[in-house]
Amino acid sequence: MKFIKATDYMDMSRKAANIISAQIIMKPNCVLGLATGSSPIGIYNQLVEWYQKGDLDFSQVTTINLDEYKGLSKDNEQSYYHFMDEKLFSRVNIKKERIFLPNGMEKDSTKACDDYNNIIESCKGVDLQLLGIGHNGHIGFNEPGEEFKAKTHCVDLAESTIIANQRFFSTIEEVPKQAYTVGIKTIMQAEKIVVVVSGEEKAEIVKEAFFGPITPKVQASILQLHNDVTIVADEAALSMIEL
Repeated sequence: MKFIKATDYMDMSRKAANIISAQIIMKPNCVLGLATGSSPIGIYNQLVEWYQKGDLDFSQVTTINLDEYKGLSKDNEQSYYHFMDEKLFSRVNIKKERIFLPNGMEKDSTKACDDYNNIIESCKGVDLQLLGIGHNGHIGFNEPGEEFKAKTHCVDLAESTIIANQRFFSTIEEVPKQAYTVGIKTIMQAEKIVVVVSGEEKAEIVKEAFFGPITPKVQASILQLHNDVTIVADEAALSMIEL
């Protein structure tokens, strides 16, 4: 596990974007596992800037997103498809047929998960997986529990996650209570994993997840077992550990 210290959020974003851009340049037809939320926005902005300068080409890239809210359509402004389209997809030359997210409108959870697992398998593996980490240690929407779920599954979102996501909705009642998320085994099968963390409020979970025991009660702790993980974090997020 490698740590890269950044001075602040923007520096973190540039450093993480450097790793992703190198992956695209080295393997133009790479498969990228992508994340949503506030953590990766700066990364996507930086990648778009380099694309606009002619430094990056997304035409052969395939993307597999970690999750999608159950019950939200692609055109819903709070869906993760809409988020990704707004932050990245519509701003670069990626092909729509190479963009994959779980189908939030599929009411049959088993079918939705099986369909997405089949898509991931057809892509023959993720070259680089981008992750954020939740305050409770979740990665994707793999919430604290008694086990590590292997593949895509439907999850009941933890109260802390619902509260954290409330800022994107008018009321907490509007926040979806379930989501489809890629499982831990699938995440761990990525060739390379990049985790971005920013802010003092994440310092405690950084220490717990990456220096504490490996336990499904802190899902991100499993990353300690991967052989190619890079944590890109600002000084505030790393304030409780010594490197």
